[in-house]
Amino acid sequence: MSADLDRTRAVWRQAAQIVIDRIKDGTYPAGSRVPSTLELATELGIASSTSQKALAYLRREGWLRGETGIGTFVADHQPKQ
Repeated sequence: MSADLDRTRAVWRQAAQIVIDRIKDGTYPAGSRVPSTLELATELGIASSTSQKALAYLRREGWLRGETGIGTFVADHQPKQ
């Protein structure tokens, strides 16, 4: 597990927050592709099932949209937090 992640908190929530922070700071602008489950897992040093849970949560919350066979992209309109 990455040293940047707190083992006392749910790792998938921390991964989701990292993606949200990147959306907010413009690293992932609206319409851009975000890393795949495997890419995110590798980058953060977490299990792919954990990154899958984080990305699924972000899709449900409206931060991301999935395109079957293409990838996951930042939604055009971000939810209010």
